[in-house]
Amino acid sequence: MELTGQCLCGAVRYSFVGDPQLVFLCHCRDCQQSGGSLAHFGVWVPEAGFSVTGKLQSFTKAGESGREVTREFCPTCGSGICNRLEVAPGAVVIKGGTLDDPMAVPATFELFARSKSLTPTAGAELRSFDAGLTCNPDEVAWSAPG
Repeated sequence: MELTGQCLCGAVRYSFVGDPQLVFLCHCRDCQQSGGSLAHFGVWVPEAGFSVTGKLQSFTKAGESGREVTREFCPTCGSGICNRLEVAPGAVVIKGGTLDDPMAVPATFELFARSKSLTPTAGAELRSFDAGLTCNPDEVAWSAPG
């Protein structure tokens, strides 16, 4: 299998050839905060099949597990590309949202589900749009529940 992807601005591209070892969602607070989202979509691959073109910057911090996580990102647009975990030398965790085809590798399990908040809807039905907003913004404006 070949997986390819890039950062938002295109300055960093990567490819991986081989089979991913794990595909998962992580809901820990570190992943939520570092990604600015409700979960991290991770594709764990052997480093031997992973290659990057372009410059990456990195930031290392102990994660919720207590072990170090090095997050690598594009210094131009800030897009996270991959994580390297102290617990897994020789592996790279690709940020699945940067894949050219994120649907190529569906997640099979979740980590830190105790922090899961993928549906911050307070039970409300959400309107769904196939593309950008196609109605008057006043029709979907936020209001306090109840």
